[in-house]
Amino acid sequence: MSHQAPSDNATTLLEQLRRSQAFHQGGVLGIEQEFKRLRHWQSARLARTHADLLNSARYRPAAEFFLEELYGDRDFHQREQELARIVPMLTRILPAGVLHTTALALELNALSYELDAEMTRTLVSDFRFQEALDEATYIAAYRQCARYELRARQIDLVEQLGQDLQNIVRKHFIYTALKLAKTPARLAGVGELHHFLETGFHAFRQMGADAGTFIATITRREKDLMERLRTGHPQPLALAETPGDQAEPNRSSSCR
Repeated sequence: MSHQAPSDNATTLLEQLRRSQAFHQGGVLGIEQEFKRLRHWQSARLARTHADLLNSARYRPAAEFFLEELYGDRDFHQREQELARIVPMLTRILPAGVLHTTALALELNALSYELDAEMTRTLVSDFRFQEALDEATYIAAYRQCARYELRARQIDLVEQLGQDLQNIVRKHFIYTALKLAKTPARLAGVGELHHFLETGFHAFRQMGADAGTFIATITRREKDLMERLRTGHPQPLALAETPGDQAEPNRSSSCR
């Protein structure tokens, strides 16, 4: 959890908001449909990779939160517009930790947008991508872009967000405050932001002590896949482990 002051977290949050807003003003001009198709394809890949988490009663809410609210193909522009209107108010009413978590989510969204836009342009210009996208073409374009440091940062942000949420959910007063704020938030026009925060807190609250295993499982798999892509593995998107091997802790022994 960050120990930054609320004003520092608010500054970071504003910086990431401006980054996202700049992207939305023309980041995918002329390739809008292809960009959406790439993000949809990647979202489906994530669902396949983490199918055991999505099918687990224990991990499903957290898996859906990560794959839909953070790491999927949703359009987060509405949530970002809401944030831009109320940042001054947020610095007064939200703890520094929650501001930090929100800023991380914005950075993850912005970085994902930028990486996906670059890859879309490569697909269109070098692979004549229009509608159908197959695995071989995706892998070739990914390797051609070769933005491995930024891809690693993307996974690190997922890990940091998970750790932040794991810490925040222990603070019951924050969770209670979010529940009480649901209707006022909707009336104030920030329902999307409230939904994001409440969904994440609920998902991690349900996992309890298993949250660490969940975070480690997702980040380990994504790092393994990235390394296989980087090193030229012939089947980089096929996990080496059997789905479920690490996702469900062995109840006969202590959880990792």
